[in-house]
Amino acid sequence: MHRDPLGGHLFCFRGRRGNLLKVIWHDGQGACLFTKRLERGRFIWPSPADGVVTISSAQLGYLLSGIDWRHPQETWRPTSVG
Repeated sequence: MHRDPLGGHLFCFRGRRGNLLKVIWHDGQGACLFTKRLERGRFIWPSPADGVVTISSAQLGYLLSGIDWRHPQETWRPTSVG
């Protein structure tokens, strides 16, 4: 992947079925692993051009939430309460 694992990069991997996401990063003391499995649906995964994809922190937030980060939709919010 030609990235420095100690440089603060996050490495994200999707499971074969698309419902499992693994994130590996180095926090300065050791490697950390975060996993998330969706009960319904699949993680929207970018198509890599050279095996590596760079996404923004906002896109990563959408990815972890299971939202289609390519076309995020604004959710409806009530204008008044009560």
